[in-house]
Amino acid sequence: METRQTLIGRSAIECHLYIELHPCSCGASLQPGRHRLESRTYGLVVVYNVSCQHCGTSRRFEFVMDEEIAPLGSFGGSKPSRIIDASELLAVADSAAQEVPADVSGLDDAARHRARLLMKRAVAAIEEVLKFIRPGEESVSSDALFSARGVAIFRNEPARFRRARLEAVHRAYQDAVAKL
Repeated sequence: METRQTLIGRSAIECHLYIELHPCSCGASLQPGRHRLESRTYGLVVVYNVSCQHCGTSRRFEFVMDEEIAPLGSFGGSKPSRIIDASELLAVADSAAQEVPADVSGLDDAARHRARLLMKRAVAAIEEVLKFIRPGEESVSSDALFSARGVAIFRNEPARFRRARLEAVHRAYQDAVAKL
């Protein structure tokens, strides 16, 4: 069983996303599943023991929960994530929004509900990216990227990390949620 270092999680949603973004070595996606809470001297810890549905490999994820309580439906509180970088969050927003058809008029109730949830996820992820922009700055700084994937995305498309562009995307995603 592989054990990862203890990570700082700001909400259950962020912990689940972290697990989702770190697939099994066989390439299969992992599902958070059951977890337990442990009180330790340094804080409340959420422990996930996850087994890959494809190859059976077991992994353990431990998250020390941040003291700030995140608003309902968000990935975290007022501070940026320390476990998921800005470009990973941008990729999550992109992925969620791309799953929603441009024309939603023909969707049945179940498909409309799913589309609404996906767009809310996209909105929340963009809100998290914006938290990486320091006061007085107009763009996410390259030091807000701490994953290899994140650095590559930033290097290829730095303009996507500008405040004005992120705010425009955020408004568009909010409008899409309102129409659903």
